[in-house]
Amino acid sequence: MMAKKRVQFLINPISGGKKKKGLAKLIQRHLNSEMFDADFKETAYATHASELTKEALANQFDLIVAVGGDGTINEVAKELLNTAVPMAIVPEGSGNGLARYLGIPSDVAQAIKRINQYKLSTIDSGLMNGHAFFNIAGMGFDALISDRFAENTTRGPLGYTKVVLQEISKYQAQRYLLDIDGQKLEREAFMISIANSPQYGNNAYVAPGASAHDGLLDVCIIKPFPIFQLPVMIYHLFSRTAHQSEYVEIIKGKQIVITRTTSGPVHLDGEPHQLDRTLHIEVLPASLKVVS
Repeated sequence: MMAKKRVQFLINPISGGKKKKGLAKLIQRHLNSEMFDADFKETAYATHASELTKEALANQFDLIVAVGGDGTINEVAKELLNTAVPMAIVPEGSGNGLARYLGIPSDVAQAIKRINQYKLSTIDSGLMNGHAFFNIAGMGFDALISDRFAENTTRGPLGYTKVVLQEISKYQAQRYLLDIDGQKLEREAFMISIANSPQYGNNAYVAPGASAHDGLLDVCIIKPFPIFQLPVMIYHLFSRTAHQSEYVEIIKGKQIVITRTTSGPVHLDGEPHQLDRTLHIEVLPASLKVVS
């Protein structure tokens, strides 16, 4: 008989504005106890999931499961980059962009069934000035929104929409110099998204052709657009036709340098960071093992 795999579940109790009471028991009920020996920990603050992942690696766990949103996944995944230990996901965030791309069900019982099947694949990752991301990173308007959303008491899609509506009419587009695998461009942009997978979450597709399995990142340049075009832009996002908009330019690349007018906010998988004026971005092909 094969030895059981030791699995560490890391639960973010506040992700997605959802209550997690009884979640560990629900997971235990559906997890195959003949295959897995499970341990559960809750995160208590930002960066805690990273610390707990390092601990789990030191204690030789065989699988780490991120129970949360894209921010929790980012914290876990960056510690597992280029290791033999895979990550699994139980999607409990606001958008669940990476989980949706990987086809992981949002229903907890179904997500655990996926873990029981234990099918492994590898996905690409991205680095921005040495900081890892796995779904989408960006600058401009969406980075500002991530920054404001982090301060907001209302979580979930409602809180996000509220912040967007507060900020969009006063936001000024910025100028950017881009070098994508040696191709040099200058653009005025409302925002620039660097996509490893196609969607932010909630089926909003900024880069419909992006793939975390192709060794490339999709640089999505959203040009300034008149405010009356906002409903059309939103339609493009949710109908997977962003690439058809006259205000969107998408270029695939491996090595990307973006120079902004000043240092300032970016987001990595929806989490806000302050980074330098010049951003060095690269893809790390097949660098993370995932259960999908």
